[in-house]
Amino acid sequence: MPGGRLTDEDRLQIAAGLAEGLGYAEIGRRLGRPASTIMREVTRNGGPDDYRADRAEDATRQRARRHKQARPPAPPVPDGGHGRDPQAVQDFTESFIALLVQQGLPRMEARVLACLYVTDSGALTAADLVQRLHVSPASISHAVAFLEQQGMLKRERVPGARRERYVIDDEIWLRSMLASQQMNDALVAASQRGAEVLGAATPAGARFESSAELLSLVSEAFQQVIEQWQSRSTPQPVHPPAE
Repeated sequence: MPGGRLTDEDRLQIAAGLAEGLGYAEIGRRLGRPASTIMREVTRNGGPDDYRADRAEDATRQRARRHKQARPPAPPVPDGGHGRDPQAVQDFTESFIALLVQQGLPRMEARVLACLYVTDSGALTAADLVQRLHVSPASISHAVAFLEQQGMLKRERVPGARRERYVIDDEIWLRSMLASQQMNDALVAASQRGAEVLGAATPAGARFESSAELLSLVSEAFQQVIEQWQSRSTPQPVHPPAE
């Protein structure tokens, strides 16, 4: 599968291609892979004159084992301890991540959000997240951009420093609901337009009309819940996330 890990069969075909004297680009075309992938595979496993599929597969497995042993999951770091059981915090964090993933959040984004959520301050810098999650700065940057777009965190400047930190607060799910409501409203408008274009008396048009009615009820329910929550908690005004 292009972009996925090389399989035993892929490596056998690479070895056969090298034996035929083919270049990396031609081998890559046959496998549906970039030439750079073939070059890295061959270079790290003996070069074009000494590449063997079985040996390359064994070396890959050994590297994977070493990587797994060298980078165990990082436990959450409580701000003040508060007498918490570290293992219980770790278990809860993992289960919360799994729940967020089940709800549709990408795993890296779920890990970043959970890491912030279990932190008493609710604020961490990129360096903090890299250290706690044992991932690259690029992974953190990508995850933060996604979460910020969804209105699930915000950036703020660290006082007296150039660094930014990423913050969540009690309004996280309210902003998320506002973003969902915006999307739902757009679907309502599109469904209503679909009913008009296709004709409400036709099966396709009736389908759009029915969808518009249901989605309108969902938007009304969203609005009622948001207003009820705001009247109870009197939070600061929440603005929808920027598009």
